[in-house]
Amino acid sequence: MHRVGSAGNTAGSTRPRKEKRFTYVLNDADSKKHCAGINCLAYLNGSAFSTSDYLFSGSRDGTLKRWELNNGDASFSATFESHVDWVNDAIIVGERLVSCSSDTTLKVWNCFSEGACTRTLRQHSDYVICLAAAEKNSNIVASGGLGGEVFIWDIDAALAPVAKSVDAKEDEVPNGNSGPALTTLYNVNSSSNIASSNGQTHGYSPITAKGHKDSVYALAMNDTGTLLVSGGTEKVVRVWDPRTGSKKMKLRGHTDNIRTLLLDSTGRYCLSGSSDSMIRLWDLGQQRCVHSYAVHTDSVWALATTPSFGHVYSGGRDQSVYLTDLSTRESVLLCTNEYPILQLSLQDDTIWVATTDSSVYGWPAEGRTPQKVFEKGGSFLAGNLSFSRARASLEGSAPVPVYKESSIVIPGVPAIIQHEIMNNRRHVLTKDTAGSVKLWEITRGAVIEDFGKVSFEDKKKELFEMVSIPAWFTMDARLGCLSVHLDTPQCFSAEIYAVDLNVSGAQEDLKINLAQETLRGLLVHWSKRKQKSNSHGLSNGDSSSGKDVLSKDSPRSRSEVDDGTENHATHVLPSFEFSTVSPPSIITEGSSGGPWRKRITDLDGTEGDLPWWCVDCVTHNRYPKENTKCGFYLHPAEGSPAPNITQGKLSAPRILRIHKVANYVVEKLVLDKPLDGGSDSTFAMGLSSGQSQPSALDSSSRIGLKLWQKLKPCVEILCNNQVLSQEMSLATVRTYIWKKPEDLILHYRVVQSR
Repeated sequence: MHRVGSAGNTAGSTRPRKEKRFTYVLNDADSKKHCAGINCLAYLNGSAFSTSDYLFSGSRDGTLKRWELNNGDASFSATFESHVDWVNDAIIVGERLVSCSSDTTLKVWNCFSEGACTRTLRQHSDYVICLAAAEKNSNIVASGGLGGEVFIWDIDAALAPVAKSVDAKEDEVPNGNSGPALTTLYNVNSSSNIASSNGQTHGYSPITAKGHKDSVYALAMNDTGTLLVSGGTEKVVRVWDPRTGSKKMKLRGHTDNIRTLLLDSTGRYCLSGSSDSMIRLWDLGQQRCVHSYAVHTDSVWALATTPSFGHVYSGGRDQSVYLTDLSTRESVLLCTNEYPILQLSLQDDTIWVATTDSSVYGWPAEGRTPQKVFEKGGSFLAGNLSFSRARASLEGSAPVPVYKESSIVIPGVPAIIQHEIMNNRRHVLTKDTAGSVKLWEITRGAVIEDFGKVSFEDKKKELFEMVSIPAWFTMDARLGCLSVHLDTPQCFSAEIYAVDLNVSGAQEDLKINLAQETLRGLLVHWSKRKQKSNSHGLSNGDSSSGKDVLSKDSPRSRSEVDDGTENHATHVLPSFEFSTVSPPSIITEGSSGGPWRKRITDLDGTEGDLPWWCVDCVTHNRYPKENTKCGFYLHPAEGSPAPNITQGKLSAPRILRIHKVANYVVEKLVLDKPLDGGSDSTFAMGLSSGQSQPSALDSSSRIGLKLWQKLKPCVEILCNNQVLSQEMSLATVRTYIWKKPEDLILHYRVVQSR
């Protein structure tokens, strides 16, 4: 398990950040599929609850999905989305699904819901890796993780209603109090996270099994919930009484991390799989290892047994699934996969295999009569020493798999494994596990070009643009998809001219703030639903059009003036419209200490813990003003007869184009207007407030205008003796031509009229 900071988890982060971070996760066009490795599987026999059986998969993309199983086919049924980091394990507890994640939480869901989380349980201080449940006691769940913590939860008690959640959709509990007095509570956020003053889940404290000094990777519980086993990096199997959290025994034998555990229904026998490549069978009554099985050539990460506990299916890093008879020690290679195996789930005659790939594979298993597999031949006797399989493999006696092809595949989407932010700070080049290279436009969350299987580095060079835009976001692909992080105030540092985005009817000098418009696009559904709920307080609702907003509001008033209404928040420019078919999800930190995740189309306007700066930006047009100006000097070029037209340093927006500087020089030369201001004059052509805009200058003197049109000298602007392209911005010149920390120095010269 890699120690990598999660998209939304800031626990233990050393990066100073005063305000909450706002993250949005771009989902692939096919949102019914996982886009990262599958960490866990849970099978639900629907006979007691419905007409269908279901398979639940939990992924490194942060979501769980429900698949309906019918006649050898699996169809998508629902997505369970609320975790903000990898989903590491999931179990069925009655009609509930319980999941755990690297975001340090457990989440409880109704198995048959449309994916709404009913409660978030917080107690762990680090990644939660594994879960265990009691088959016949459907309210007892154990959780373990990297912090060395093991907690035993009474789910019914943990879910006891305490307070009404802000998000009624996700937490339909009535007002009531079976826990502490409400005065001990902080508040309730939109992900049903209820935290009391001691950080426990609404006053309920799970039982703690204390004893692990290091990370816990595996748990198992017997059917009645009277016995719990745990294992991890300490290489020992610990046995507990989950009713009290007390230690019962410690079993030694493995020489490396214990990654998977199983208990038989009675709790007498325990199976363990380890990074030492061994499977061990323990008799807890005798407190010793009674058999060890060397069938794998590398770490064993997953185990599943037949109902009688007579045979075990095992998988791991060597990408192979073996079936072993625990009494005769006979073993057979069932199948091989293309990726390391993370978890196994046996459903009658199918073994479901979860790997680091985003697809789920179903293989023939003969789970009811496993002896049939051995009859196909190719079996061998499992050794009892860890090197015996490795040695056999080296000697060329590697077994041949019984099955060559899986019987069913639930396909996923290839995970993004490489990304590069383009210089325009709107496009991102990605490469996925299938080798496909794509270009994304992150301001609307869409793939704008799929280049297929080409060289990532070559395409990056081909798409290089000599432009300079401030880094207004950060990004990672930890979830197998792009997560874009916005932090205030630096996210508001990037501006672009509206005409460069082909905004119809936009004035030439209208500037667009990329973060503001992106937030507007992401929160448009939230804004509309919030307005609807507050409609009695609005006078003009959703009447004005996006074009009206652009024509009425000057660039500065758009970002600074609170016009008293929220109607502008629902107008989105075309370049910032996000898909409603595969909408992005947002991740942000809740007001009671925990992050939450929701699709933008599921926001209902009642989410009270969006970062205040996002709300202020979207609903009131207010955001921190980052310095978007560039100071520079403008002098005649060496040897040029042109006079000096400026006195001291000029200032203009960083995005100002060089042709505007040339126009300014022409006007000063032809109109010969005296320069007012002192040593730090403001560059008239770049003012965004409307003072001395080009139109004002152009009409200020009819005679001067005619003279200018008649004479029309052609001016070149130079930097470091290099003639600059008319379309370059001051920021681009400074980054790629000037390349010095000092103020930019530009020169001009008059060339022959064109």
